[in-house]
Amino acid sequence: MPRDTLTREQIIQTAIALLDEEGLEGLNMRSLGKRLGAAATAVYWHVKNKDDLVVLAGDHVWDEIELPDLDAMDWRTAATSMAASLHAMLSRHPWLVQALGTHLFYGPGKARHDDHSLAVYEAAGFTGADADQAAAAVFTYVLGNVLGASATTSLMRRLSRDGGDPHEALRDTMAKATEVARQFPRLRTRLETPAADYNAAPEDTFDFGLQALLDGLADRLPEGHAL
Repeated sequence: MPRDTLTREQIIQTAIALLDEEGLEGLNMRSLGKRLGAAATAVYWHVKNKDDLVVLAGDHVWDEIELPDLDAMDWRTAATSMAASLHAMLSRHPWLVQALGTHLFYGPGKARHDDHSLAVYEAAGFTGADADQAAAAVFTYVLGNVLGASATTSLMRRLSRDGGDPHEALRDTMAKATEVARQFPRLRTRLETPAADYNAAPEDTFDFGLQALLDGLADRLPEGHAL
């Protein structure tokens, strides 16, 4: 594809697909150009470098988050919906979780999310710094919940690139971790339950923790605001 027919939108969409499949380590201008049917040099007419492309791709996926209608639901329902949509987006794009530690993301996609997130907690009755802290607390909680899955995805890719069987390596590691856990009474008890899996959490753990966090925020609302 010649550079004059290549668009920034095409580059970003292709980069997202490549990042989803190969992670940050698999993104480079040569592999991206190959997918686009263009020379790597053509990509540089639209983006500065790999880091610039990661920021552009990262901002783009924030548009996938659904923004709840605050006129149609209470703040807590809206907060739950928005947190679940954020969790789903980060789970679809585990590379973004890794990139949050190495890149400074900005742009209309993230700003759109952040602005609406503040609107949710302002609708609850929080103002100023309190609204900022409430939004940040929920965001941090969601991010923490997807870290494990993101790390596992990155690890499996690395093990595959090293030429071994990533699934076998993971099974071996988990078997060793289980043996260590059996030395501790509470972990041993849980491992003896049916279908127990060391380091696994109950299916509804994310929602349990989110609702507990929102309970705590509701207790901090100024007097006179509905929970």
